Amino acid sequence: MNQKGGVGKTTTTVNLATALAAIGQRVLIIDLDPQGNASTGLGITPDKRRITSYDILIGAHTIPEAELQTPIPGLNIVASTIDLSAAEIELVTTEHREQQLKSALKDTQMDYDYVLIDCPPSLGLITINSLVASDAVLIPLQCEFYALEGLSHLLKTIKLVQKKLNPDLLIQGVVLTMYDIRNNLTRHIEEDVREFLGDTVYKTVIPRNVRMSEAPSHGKPALLYDLHCRGSQAYLKLAKEMLKREHIQLTPETTAA
Repeated sequence: MNQKGGVGKTTTTVNLATALAAIGQRVLIIDLDPQGNASTGLGITPDKRRITSYDILIGAHTIPEAELQTPIPGLNIVASTIDLSAAEIELVTTEHREQQLKSALKDTQMDYDYVLIDCPPSLGLITINSLVASDAVLIPLQCEFYALEGLSHLLKTIKLVQKKLNPDLLIQGVVLTMYDIRNNLTRHIEEDVREFLGDTVYKTVIPRNVRMSEAPSHGKPALLYDLHCRGSQAYLKLAKEMLKREHIQLTPETTAA
């Protein structure tokens, strides 16, 4: 989650999920952005999106009915379309409207290690549903001044949700994206964020990388488009750091991924 657009939420969702699957985790992505970029980035064409996250939120279908396989073994997705925009309005009059996604997940027997939710860049009922349904929030933070300025507002939003709707919600971590070591501002922002949030900030940073920008136009995550580019390697490193934080031991085979 990040209320600011263009900070790398979808890129992180798609590539972190791919990296987790590559090192042996079973992963589901729920695309909750009406733009559907996570779905597109995994090669899910519009004609395949018959049952979507919109249908899940309004209670018309279950998650197993909506799941689609991706080209990556161990990674499935609940796709999104522009229809999801209507859910913001339709949910207003729904009882327990903040709990729709949580109920859908609770009522579903799923065999996954991780469910990653790609949130829209706004704080509406869709994002609130994501926060209520989640155990933890991962915050992609672009290394630019305006992104840093919005971080305090984002943390206040999370605290409000913790207080009112989901007391068990944790901040899983902050990952610095679009990192350019040649840029003085990037280094200053990194220093400020690490001083402010300490170990909450991942050691792994995601660099600016042309190959990562090209990958979605081919319907592939960067790890399939170019495994050896700096961006792909950074997401593999991030996945391993995440698992280490959660005390999941990697076998020699998965560590070599």
